[in-house]
Amino acid sequence: MPAERETNQSTRPGSDSALPLRRPPIRQSTTVRSDLDHVFTTFVRTIGVWWPLQPMSIGGDRARSVTIEEHTGGRVYETWDDGTTADWGQLEVWEPPSRFVMTWLNTPEPTEVELAFSALGPALIRVSVEHRGWERLSEEQLREDCAAPGGYSSGAYSGGWATALAASVAVIESSLT
Repeated sequence: MPAERETNQSTRPGSDSALPLRRPPIRQSTTVRSDLDHVFTTFVRTIGVWWPLQPMSIGGDRARSVTIEEHTGGRVYETWDDGTTADWGQLEVWEPPSRFVMTWLNTPEPTEVELAFSALGPALIRVSVEHRGWERLSEEQLREDCAAPGGYSSGAYSGGWATALAASVAVIESSLT
C-alpha cells in the first residue's frame, strides 16, 4: 500500500495547490589521506571489510559481507552465513573514481544514496555521502528504527553514515602500500 502523501499548502495568495513536504537529505563527509583512485577503489572493493554489519545490516548476526557490483545496474547486497543475499540497492550511476549513485532499499520506501569522491590535494580526498528521497516516506516511516532507534526523525541515519564513513577511512588508510 503506498505511503500517505503529506503536503504543505503554498503560501502564495490565491494558490490552492498543495506541494510535497520537503525533507532535507542527510549529508556527511570525511577526508582520507591517499590518492583519488586508491580511495575510490578501496572504498568499493573492501566495503565488506569496513562496513559495520553489526548493527547496520538486514541479516543482523547472519550478515557476513557486503558487495558492490562495479557497473551501472550492478547490485549492492549483503551475503549471509548460509550464502543468502539481501539487496541493499542497485547502481544507477557508476562514474569511477568520482562518484556512484544507488537506490537504497533499506528504508520503508526506496531512497537514494550518492557517494562522491573529490581531491582536495594530491593526497587528500573528501568522501561525501548524500542520502535523499525522504519525502517518499510518511511521518510514521521516518520514525521507524533503523540500526539505531528513531530512524530519520531522530538523526539515526545521519549518525549511521558518519560511523560508516569513519570505518572506511581506517581501512583505506591502513591499506596504503
